[in-house]
Amino acid sequence: MSANTAVWTVEGLSRDLAAGRTTSRALVEQALERIADPAGEGKRAVMKTYADSARADADHADRLRKAGIIRSVIDGLPITVKDLFDVAGDVTRAGSKVLADAPPAAADAPVIARLRAAGAVIVGRTNMVEFAFGAVGLNPHYGTPKNPWDRGAGRVPGGSSSGAAVAVADGMCVMGLGSDTRGSIRQPSALCGVTGFKPTARRIPRDGAFPLSYTLDSIGPLANSVACCAAYDAILAGEQRGVPAALPVRGLRLLLPRSSALDDLGTQVAKAFDASLSALSKAGAVIEEQKVPAFDRQAEYFKNGGFAGAEVYAIHRRFADRLDQYDPLVAQRIVLGMSIAAWEHV
Repeated sequence: MSANTAVWTVEGLSRDLAAGRTTSRALVEQALERIADPAGEGKRAVMKTYADSARADADHADRLRKAGIIRSVIDGLPITVKDLFDVAGDVTRAGSKVLADAPPAAADAPVIARLRAAGAVIVGRTNMVEFAFGAVGLNPHYGTPKNPWDRGAGRVPGGSSSGAAVAVADGMCVMGLGSDTRGSIRQPSALCGVTGFKPTARRIPRDGAFPLSYTLDSIGPLANSVACCAAYDAILAGEQRGVPAALPVRGLRLLLPRSSALDDLGTQVAKAFDASLSALSKAGAVIEEQKVPAFDRQAEYFKNGGFAGAEVYAIHRRFADRLDQYDPLVAQRIVLGMSIAAWEHV
């Protein structure tokens, strides 16, 4: 089971801060302690910590709060950011060795700037699959963080936002900023038992985030609840209306797609899935089962990498003479994109 015994949520921590039961500085110290815990996964989940600046930002948030100034609902809460986002003064490695000698970012990515303006305290940069091109979370360069729910067996965390999911699950942050192209938020969220989704790409600026696919990339949060994700999503999207109200479950129409995606489920996974459907039905949701043939055409869609394959090859052509420094699995996927014809991409 996860080492995080006290699950951090935006709502709960905001109440505690308002009531004076904790401070931003105290939360940051807890986050840094969990990252540094030798028995935990911090050394693999977090590639770099910002201890000094995080403490300074937390103290600033506490001073503002004492003066009655609260910048947003996430003001003073510790977060992490995936290694593909530009943070001013830092090298954006995107989980690679190839970019380790790149010049530091001159400015924060827009999403980082928005989070800072809302009072988020960045405590670290999280590990990821190299160049975000992988689903299970492996990184041979910086290590693979173990799934918090079964560290003994060394189960994978899911990718590519592997470190973000593990950091949230283990209480190293309230939110881990991630990216999703073909599941890079959803997969690690599902495997690590946290919440995440793929936002509509056009809602959140992607500038300052190392790309995988210009067509499919999107940016979003991983956190411990839907409400937490909604709070951070509103800030990332620059929405003035704030967090939307929760919808009642009763009356919601939900589609259960029947396809090969549900074949060969593990026994525990199948039981948990069926239990979730039952709970939703009992709460009043209307679940409709329909066949979705598109889900059975994955081989066709992802031939030679699909959209991502073509676009990632275009992005990485400049490193063609350094492919031997890549994760061999990632390099193999990238090279596949070379064979996609222009008409196929169109």
